Amino acid sequence: MRFGPIIVAISAVALLAGCTTDKEAAAVPAVSDNKIRAVQADIDGVVATGVTGAIATVTDNGKTVALTSGVADIATGAPIPTDPAQQVRIGSISKTFVSSIVLQLVAEGKVRLDEPVETYLPGLLRGDGIDGHRITVRQVLRHQSGLPEITKDPRVDEYRAAQENRIMTPAEGMAIALARPADFAPGARYQYSNTNYYVAAMLVEKVTSATYVDELNRRILQPQGLADTYLPGPGDREIRGPHPKGYAVVDGTLTDVTRIEPSVPWAAGGMVSTGADLNRFYSALLAGQVVPAAELREMRDGVLTDEGAQMYYGLGLGYAKLSCGAEYLGHSGGIYGYNTLSGATPDGRAVTFAFTESVDAKPDLMAMLSHALCP
Repeated sequence: MRFGPIIVAISAVALLAGCTTDKEAAAVPAVSDNKIRAVQADIDGVVATGVTGAIATVTDNGKTVALTSGVADIATGAPIPTDPAQQVRIGSISKTFVSSIVLQLVAEGKVRLDEPVETYLPGLLRGDGIDGHRITVRQVLRHQSGLPEITKDPRVDEYRAAQENRIMTPAEGMAIALARPADFAPGARYQYSNTNYYVAAMLVEKVTSATYVDELNRRILQPQGLADTYLPGPGDREIRGPHPKGYAVVDGTLTDVTRIEPSVPWAAGGMVSTGADLNRFYSALLAGQVVPAAELREMRDGVLTDEGAQMYYGLGLGYAKLSCGAEYLGHSGGIYGYNTLSGATPDGRAVTFAFTESVDAKPDLMAMLSHALCP
């Protein structure tokens, strides 16, 4: 048997903005028991397929509940606690943060979405079929640039980079990516490429004359009070706060892959966060507290990416209609050891699912989102 007994821990933590009296708090209904049972059953079902651990963080009526299933550490069999909040690597959910900063710069008149990337990063995008004069900022953010996927190169491997004690600069990453030809002409179609968000973060640095991390902290993490969220710097290979271990099959063996080199995914996928912080972030984004209303509309202007699920992708933000008619907006992320799905509805409900191993038996994610986000 691959795992020990499944251990389930459930607790609720209220995360309320500001202070409330006991009377005011009592007037706000908690996350419903039916919703808690449905979400718990969903993550238990994923763990039953062989995934090591799962965390679901649900926000409704201004309160947040954390639910867990499985174990935090295979060796000890310890359950995943719900208090304190557990940090995980969030992979490509990092892209919504990058896009939000670019859209802030758009609102400030410093960047134009339909301007060629060449205007801001002269000489960067050159290669076989690649020309920065023909690729716009919007196409980069919406994965319509045709830029080749950086992760197809075996050197772009954050787990092995940590084992080999090496880092990767953004310039080195771009050189690796641009050694491949363009996948298609700019604007011809949608095709997800992590390279796009290397470019977007480099644009932020060029326009602001500051590091991407500094802009991330100044523009989003500090104003939104996301104290458990950060982008690790080169060589910062451990997760700083309480966390479950992440696992992956490496060379045929299930391996603890929690320790990775974050400079490899960088802004495109290197961030660490908690479910509570991500719920707060996506709720604030949809409430117009991260980017202004006009720029939020641009983020939500997307292209169809999954006809079956009717999923669309805008500017660093995916969206779909749920079974109840509610609209989900958010992002997913996968990186060594962790798979995460997070987002919110425009009326204030939010959820983050985090799994500490790749999910081979694909769960019905749209059903899981519906259970968490429908009224």
